[in-house]
Amino acid sequence: MPRVITDDCIACGTCLPECPESAILEGDPIYTIDADLCTDCGVCEETCPTEAIHEA
Repeated sequence: MPRVITDDCIACGTCLPECPESAILEGDPIYTIDADLCTDCGVCEETCPTEAIHEA
């Protein structure tokens, strides 16, 4: 199941370079995850400093 980014996202960019599938996109005001690209590896969730990334 793909991950999602909640409103707790502060758009810090920590997760962007960590995603091996480039599924994280810069949004306004928060980042988003492309569900078609996400392989549910969980790396982004582990690196998020605000715990804004969770399983959908």
